[in-house]
Amino acid sequence: MIITVASYKGGVGKTTTAVHLAGYFQQKAPTLLVDGDRNRSASNWARRGDLPFKVVGVHQSPRYTDFEHKVIDTQARPEKDDLKDLTEVCDLLIIPAIPEVQALETAMEMVEEFRKLEFSRYRILLTAVPPRPSKDGDEARALLAELGVPIFSAEVRLLRAAYQKASAEGVLVHQTKDRRGGIAWRDYVAVGQEIMQ
Repeated sequence: MIITVASYKGGVGKTTTAVHLAGYFQQKAPTLLVDGDRNRSASNWARRGDLPFKVVGVHQSPRYTDFEHKVIDTQARPEKDDLKDLTEVCDLLIIPAIPEVQALETAMEMVEEFRKLEFSRYRILLTAVPPRPSKDGDEARALLAELGVPIFSAEVRLLRAAYQKASAEGVLVHQTKDRRGGIAWRDYVAVGQEIMQ
């Protein structure tokens, strides 16, 4: 299975999502994370610690064929031609979006590109969803449903400090000493299970 994580907007959890989904899929079968971001965010995350899966740059990836699953962390704001190429190889493209107007508008720009390409194997993942009583997550979900956009049932809660620690330590979020790390990991497990279904 090839999973691509892409966004036209920074700061929405693109690399965090790629890293943690690779961690989830590694528990099922050998998984490769392909770092296509010019910032090398996933590669730097791996360099700082010990992730349980292989991380390689996009130009190295053709050499690595013995993996059951591949997760691709794209560059920020991929070009239209790059998006077209990705749609031809991936089984599912995930668009992470935080529940705020600008992020949702940017996610919808990408959705419109996919509609032009007649590509339907994508889903929006709401990330950094604030806890109740905030209704931001529910309102974003309702808006996307009204627009007929496929969206994950699972969502990733706003636990920024836990993810920052994981990145700094070069580990998955549940491997940190942050008490919320297990909660954060369960969010991504729920996303992975939904993909597997």
